[in-house]
Amino acid sequence: MRTLSGIQPTGNLHLGNYLGAIRNWVRMQDEMPGDKLYFLADLHAITVYNDPAELTANTREMAAALMAAGIDPAKAILFNQARVPAHAELAWLLFCTARIGWLNRMTQFKEKSGKNREGASVGLYAYPVLQAADVLLYQTTHVPVGDDQKQHLELARDIATKFNLDTATETFTLPEPTIPAAAARIMSLRDGSAKMSKSDPSDASRINLVDDAETIMAKIRKAKTDAEPLPSEAAGLEGRPEAKNLVSIYAAMADESVDEVLARFAGQGFGAFKPALGEVLVETLRPIATRLTELKADPAAIDAALEAGAARASALARPTLDAAYAALGLCR
Repeated sequence: MRTLSGIQPTGNLHLGNYLGAIRNWVRMQDEMPGDKLYFLADLHAITVYNDPAELTANTREMAAALMAAGIDPAKAILFNQARVPAHAELAWLLFCTARIGWLNRMTQFKEKSGKNREGASVGLYAYPVLQAADVLLYQTTHVPVGDDQKQHLELARDIATKFNLDTATETFTLPEPTIPAAAARIMSLRDGSAKMSKSDPSDASRINLVDDAETIMAKIRKAKTDAEPLPSEAAGLEGRPEAKNLVSIYAAMADESVDEVLARFAGQGFGAFKPALGEVLVETLRPIATRLTELKADPAAIDAALEAGAARASALARPTLDAAYAALGLCR
């Protein structure tokens, strides 16, 4: 069994992507058998322009955040794409297998390019093929996917199937989707209908893993709510997006159900609930923030961890890349 997960290096993790994916990655690392590969998708990041120095800094910072959150380079393989050229090499071989009609059906390109389709980069259009290369390169058997990535994994399977049929080989393993443990869907502290995001111009909309205790408590105090008291069961939160979001955050951080949280706070207002939520966040995130500060102070150690992970990833990738070249009859 071999699993692979990736994340774009956009700087510090915030509570949304920590609770939405990274905690599940840590559980997979500790509980699932076989190789676990976690990579920073810096090649995917350049489908749009990035300031070079900022991309370098963000890659290191995201690696540090993953390690601070519990990804252990001794247990899992942590690396960034750019250190493993086999990703880009295999992507070109797969570009020649993938069909334009398949890519035209990819909904994310339509969403990200918007009305500027003709001005979007070729990379933004074709990056699902690079995603396929990321997965197929390691003979990955299982890929944790959310709803927004199911289509891309199906494309990877289509490309692998066509390549194998065209070359009369079994070069690639067809990966299976893994539905991770239910991940909390964390929304903005300022708007319960929008996801918590680093792209939101208001820093008050999110809890960053580097926020100190005072900042966390202040953001929770100012979080948007309504005037009604908390209900006794989850059904009573329907139609109350901000209230539902704060209770969901508490439940996720405390590893409790929403109903368990509400049983404790039923009938109380947010004047009582918000300080309790703030304290749970502060106590849970404090060790992560402390470790992150330590790691960021030693960029050489971060690079060493990524380089060691890249060496392990390259060793796993080499047989598949060699087999793909051979299957196509390319003289090397």
